[in-house]
Amino acid sequence: MAEFKIERLHADLGARLSGVDLSAGLSVLQLNEIYDAIDAFSFLCFPDQTISDAIQLALTRRLGVAEAEHVTLGKTGKISYFGSVGNINDDGIQQGNQHQDTRFQSGNHLWHSDSSFRYQPSYVSIMFPYEVPGEAGATEFVSQRAAYQRLNTAEQSAYGKMSVIHDYVFSRTQTAPVDFCHAASLPPVKHPLIRTNPANQMKNLYIGSHARSIVGLDGIESRRVIDQLLVDTTRPQHILSHSWQVGEVVIWDNRCVLHRGTGYDADRWRRHMRQTRVVGEHKGVL
Repeated sequence: MAEFKIERLHADLGARLSGVDLSAGLSVLQLNEIYDAIDAFSFLCFPDQTISDAIQLALTRRLGVAEAEHVTLGKTGKISYFGSVGNINDDGIQQGNQHQDTRFQSGNHLWHSDSSFRYQPSYVSIMFPYEVPGEAGATEFVSQRAAYQRLNTAEQSAYGKMSVIHDYVFSRTQTAPVDFCHAASLPPVKHPLIRTNPANQMKNLYIGSHARSIVGLDGIESRRVIDQLLVDTTRPQHILSHSWQVGEVVIWDNRCVLHRGTGYDADRWRRHMRQTRVVGEHKGVL
């Protein structure tokens, strides 16, 4: 990749890319190399960036179709392309550990792929931090591609025939209530248990906290299979732990990456990060 200096971050996934100013726009060559890097590394970090919401949305749209943020859409019917991650409200006021919004965001502490609960799940998420905690608050990432490669041939064959029901309400009610209108906007959907990257034909698992059950298996057997796959995928040696730095742009591939927040003291620290997503492929519906 001639346009970037690349530093690998983990054997399974992750690269730090330097040598580009994302606020200046991307050439066709740079854009294509970012696509290639997403396919190759699944997680990209671009340090030392200075961007705004407008620049972030423009970058998002260069990578594809911007995804409407599902909470605002589900509750109000209004389209917004940004989600705020952290404990700072729209007026800049810090919200503590017991605030309902902070508790709702604790659902992000479960291993998940963004928008796997949608008929058209996300391609990538793009995050830019403005304020980060002085301690804790890292986000962990694992490769579902590497997890697939660790399966034996018989497992790969069997799982390749299975489909999984992904259900936002099943997942998020484990940590906080879900608004009724929001819940009604996100009916359960069906996706393959094994997905294939169309660019390089590499396969990966597609599970996470939104994965409720496997089609054709009863609830107990579904949970046994999904839970064991999740345990195997997220063992400590497979985790890339990312400590956020103000001024970096991070992009990860939701098609093949799981992530989770690790928590921080919202009473003590301020955290404000802005996230956008790019719409992925249609995969199927229940």
